[in-house]
Amino acid sequence: MTVAVTVSPVAGRADLERFLRLPWRIYEKDPLWVPPLLADVRAALNPARHPFHAHAEVATFLARRGRTVVGRIAAVVNRAHNEYHEDTLGFFGLFECFDDQAAADALLGAAEEWLRKRGMTAVQGPVNLSTNEEVCSPGVLVAGFAQPTIMMAYTPAYYATLIERAGYAGAKDLLTYQLQGREPPPRLQRAHDRLLRDERITARPLDMRRFDEEVDAIQAVYNSAWERNWGFVPMTAAEIAHMAAQLKPVVNPRLCVITEVDGEVVGFALNLPDYNIALKHVNGRLFPFGVLKLLWYRRGIDSARTLTLGLKPGFRNRGLDALMMARMFIEGNRIGIWRSECSWILEDNWDMRRALERIGGVVDKRYRVFEKPLYT
Repeated sequence: MTVAVTVSPVAGRADLERFLRLPWRIYEKDPLWVPPLLADVRAALNPARHPFHAHAEVATFLARRGRTVVGRIAAVVNRAHNEYHEDTLGFFGLFECFDDQAAADALLGAAEEWLRKRGMTAVQGPVNLSTNEEVCSPGVLVAGFAQPTIMMAYTPAYYATLIERAGYAGAKDLLTYQLQGREPPPRLQRAHDRLLRDERITARPLDMRRFDEEVDAIQAVYNSAWERNWGFVPMTAAEIAHMAAQLKPVVNPRLCVITEVDGEVVGFALNLPDYNIALKHVNGRLFPFGVLKLLWYRRGIDSARTLTLGLKPGFRNRGLDALMMARMFIEGNRIGIWRSECSWILEDNWDMRRALERIGGVVDKRYRVFEKPLYT
């Protein structure tokens, strides 16, 4: 006789540990999975430690067959998103589940019911916990199953099927592009050389001595450069500061390019060394011995992830994006990084896609975010 699936809210410390640890069971035999740092996921779920919760409400659930945990999910009402987009869209995220349709249906059903009670009329996901957070990227992997880069999701092939069978349809695909080379493509090099002949324009690395001031300038660019993007929500000063503190230990300032015109910061590009190459050996914990493994294996990092590249309105279509890309090639090669994943790129962001393809970028992964109406 099959044991029925039950779903209940995460209640207490023991349940939280079950929620956090479930992926180790699901991916136990998957060589491509990179364990997340448990401390980071725990902090993201803690309202006292993460500023996302100042404008959001999050509920977490576990699915069990008998006493065995077989799945987990988070339901999210992001008030900042709803106010910015003037909608009533809820989200699910941190979804992990064995290949068990009944468990997936029960988890998604619990999240939907929780969102419906809070006035949401549709649900999207997985979003972990928003498009701005550093937990991992939105979506489930539907093509290009390979080891993920830093802060990008990795999921089994069957996740998309579980979600579709629960009544969801694709809302948006997110792509990753692979770039590689020992020097900038000629197109970028020419733009780089031409623009730097203009004395009003500078492209410089992040100044770690003025880190807080640099973060403030980057926030201004970010909140103007991405304002028309799908899923965008302006980041608060507290969220920017939190993310900056999380990323500061892994940032190489030479890979972060800040562009100024007449002394005004008008664009930035953030390239992070792909620490997943080292984190794969840490198994989710930096202490007591994980940090030593991290220091050892980071010596083999030869790739990066390009997280963001943006310009303020009024400074686009002038070649400044090519200038920043060229600088990342140049500085990356100086420190032994010769390839980068540009992620994520919206499937319908044709300006960015064509720009990447003109310099040799190739799509290598595809993630999908799903959506479902919530009928009352």
